[in-house]
Amino acid sequence: MNCVDYVIALAGNPNTGKSTVFNALTGLNQHTGNWPGKTVAQATGSYVYNHKKYTLADLPGTYSLLAASVEEQIARDFLLFGNPQAT
Repeated sequence: MNCVDYVIALAGNPNTGKSTVFNALTGLNQHTGNWPGKTVAQATGSYVYNHKKYTLADLPGTYSLLAASVEEQIARDFLLFGNPQAT
């Protein structure tokens, strides 16, 4: 098994449950809230499934890849330059 077999970006609109999925898969406790803009920085965590290691990146919500805020820029930059194998 490699150090990391797959990198997955959890990306999407604000307030759609990305951090909840992140917490369920990684066992971590990323803060969640019922309002857009709760996640303002990227969080990473990992889990192993079928002898493969998956690293998840919980990205701030964004409506567009045309960043209008620092949070959207974080998400955009990871999607464009972080080389995730899946989003």
